[in-house]
Amino acid sequence: MEIRSTTDEDFDVFVDTVHAAFGHFPETPTEGGGLWWSALETDRCLLARTADGRPMGTAATHSFELTLPGGTLVPAPGVTAVGVLPSHRRRGVLSAMMRHQLTDLRAGGDFLSVLLASEALIYGRFGYGPATYTQRLTVQRHRAAFARPRARATPGAPAVGQDAGTIEVLRRAECGEILEEVYDRYRRAQPGALSRPHRWWDLRAGQPPISPAPRYVAVHRDADGVPDGYASYSIDDSRTLKVDETITGDDNVFTALARFVLGHDLVSEVVFRHVPPHHPLRWQLADFRAAEVSGDTDWLWVRLLDVPRALTARGWFTDGELVLDVDDPFLDEHNRYLLTVQDGKADCVPTDREPDLSLDVNDLGSVYLGGTAPSTLVRAGHIRAHHPDAVPLADALFSSDRAPHCLHWF
Repeated sequence: MEIRSTTDEDFDVFVDTVHAAFGHFPETPTEGGGLWWSALETDRCLLARTADGRPMGTAATHSFELTLPGGTLVPAPGVTAVGVLPSHRRRGVLSAMMRHQLTDLRAGGDFLSVLLASEALIYGRFGYGPATYTQRLTVQRHRAAFARPRARATPGAPAVGQDAGTIEVLRRAECGEILEEVYDRYRRAQPGALSRPHRWWDLRAGQPPISPAPRYVAVHRDADGVPDGYASYSIDDSRTLKVDETITGDDNVFTALARFVLGHDLVSEVVFRHVPPHHPLRWQLADFRAAEVSGDTDWLWVRLLDVPRALTARGWFTDGELVLDVDDPFLDEHNRYLLTVQDGKADCVPTDREPDLSLDVNDLGSVYLGGTAPSTLVRAGHIRAHHPDAVPLADALFSSDRAPHCLHWF
């Protein structure tokens, strides 16, 4: 077996192979782009070949930035286009490609990688753990009345739900630069969010609203006329309004956009496709049961390649000290680290001290962004706590200033 990076000459072979692995055919290019694979970077694509040169497997990474708790932006290779031809499965091809890819990423200086798992059973064995979650909210329009907020406004701050901005409806083709700018501001402040490189927008590669699929976009502008949020949506033949994504870092702006789509005429229901768990929208409705939760699922999976660098990169919000005994069976590594957090900064060094927690690297990936509490994995039987005080301390240490959420598809 040979595994190597693709070149411009064999990129078409890569595209054909990954499509064949999933039983699909490459789409016909359309004016304006829109092909999911058009954003792939040739030198970040791996092609596995048989001894006689026939292609049999693919894997690739995108060049993303990931926002960590505390607002730090770090490089995060986004693993994608992973596939093995049906004729060559169960022969170790996938494991060989994953090991080759992780080794290359580590050698290139990356300390973590991320992916969206097509199947939840596959990537845990390669050291990835689910780290962010998302869900769908479906609201019947005739039950979409908002409740009056009961909290008093903080002096000098706008009341919850109070909005001095405006909303303008544009076609997707009219507001590409606005979408790119608003999304970039949002992702820089949202833990768990990934960048959308300019080439994605330029090539219109991906899912709406990046793709050229026809969409209306409700663009919110603040009191000074600056765009600070948007909701991309379409209405199908069943009179269901589907919101691809609502992007803003301001709760009042989200509420204004939600009011707008929920008040759309000739619509029977509104589906918000990507909402963070525990989002306050359900509580804002007069009828708490009006918003039906579905599609509650994992989204971004995280894999740590250099534990000390990863732990010292993120922000921390509680002081404390933990000894972590970390097992990485896929890369055949086992290390013990002393994590010391003080004044929002962490130090992480090898140690021989007795462990407070023993865990696999995929469990560490799950708790890394603060979206999964260590106590949850202790109760699930995945993390071993060596004494009772370790669990509440780990929960406090690994919590985030803001719940992580990712809605970028790749």
